[in-house]
Amino acid sequence: MQSIQLAPYACHPAHSRGRRYFEPPAPTRTDYQRDRDRIVHSTAFRRLVYKTQVFLNHEGDLFRTRLTHSLEVAQLGRSVARSLRLSEDLVEAVCLAHDLGHTPFGHAGQDALNACMADFGGFEHNLQSLRVVDALEDRYPDYDGINLTFETREGILKHCSRRNAELLEEREPGGVGRRFLLGLQPSLEAQLCNLADEIAYNAHDIDDGVRSGLITLQQLRDVPLFDRYRAQAQAQYPHLAQAAGQRKLLAEAIRRMLSDQIYDVIDTTRAALADAAPTDVDAVRAMPALVGFSQDMRAQSQVLKHFLFHQLYRHPQVAQTMERARQVVRDLFAIYQADPRQMPPVQADWALQGDAQRRARTVADFIAGMTDRFAVREHERLTGQHLLG
Repeated sequence: MQSIQLAPYACHPAHSRGRRYFEPPAPTRTDYQRDRDRIVHSTAFRRLVYKTQVFLNHEGDLFRTRLTHSLEVAQLGRSVARSLRLSEDLVEAVCLAHDLGHTPFGHAGQDALNACMADFGGFEHNLQSLRVVDALEDRYPDYDGINLTFETREGILKHCSRRNAELLEEREPGGVGRRFLLGLQPSLEAQLCNLADEIAYNAHDIDDGVRSGLITLQQLRDVPLFDRYRAQAQAQYPHLAQAAGQRKLLAEAIRRMLSDQIYDVIDTTRAALADAAPTDVDAVRAMPALVGFSQDMRAQSQVLKHFLFHQLYRHPQVAQTMERARQVVRDLFAIYQADPRQMPPVQADWALQGDAQRRARTVADFIAGMTDRFAVREHERLTGQHLLG
């Protein structure tokens, strides 16, 4: 069960705002532990193992996927939560669920699907993650979705357009959309998950980028946040400067960088909490964001993100692959829109019985739930083209 040593401004499972559909408490687990378990057992969570982070699923067995990324985010989040006396279980649940709505092919797939849905409300992967846990998971006889607590759902919805927040508020007054309309913050646990996500993908994109050969340790000399730890590791272990030691040198530099970023978040957030002195979770929501980097670490992190954006995410090889991925998504959307019977019977029936809005959203739900390899196979089946893999 959850430790009783939680801070007063943490989310206590005993004080949760509850689930949309009432359920009696479990005898051996808190509500947040129960949320985590439902997420881990969901179909959408299993699909993450074959969804792209940066490199497509077929490009190598050791590159990160959405699943391994989510596990790394959860590990970092729990480490910080423990030091700040926040709810580790809630942090873990949100971290594991935050990418459940992501499309195949990473941000390229998301951008393509958003463009396809321009006349039907667009596509936001954070909103789709909420839609997955609220409606699309099909596991319980009494309701759609997996009926998570308010606090977990609040953390999953990291971003939301005002229009979508208004629609959420109409369907669920006072629910997870309201904070976007009132300019409020989520819980500290949700704020922590957002930052753990950033820390994790910056670190593992360095690792995967070097492993792929698209960026080099020499190029990373221009990134002070990373190169400081590379220099420290090399000074302590001079033999790692040799070609045979480069893999260990990279791993040691990343490990040191991650550790310092985590300690920076802990120290900075403790100071912010001491100054703001929130008395409970509602007080946290009414304050500016309290979980964050120091000013210096934030500036250095921005330099790293800028480097990765230009040297890795916009690398010609990555750009060429992602354009093909966007084409796959565009083609699938057009085909399913024109003939929903190309989808499985359940989705086809739902699309054919509704208006244009429902048809488009059903198609978007189906595509967003695809893994990389399933999308490639479907595209090849429907078009005869083999664009990827």
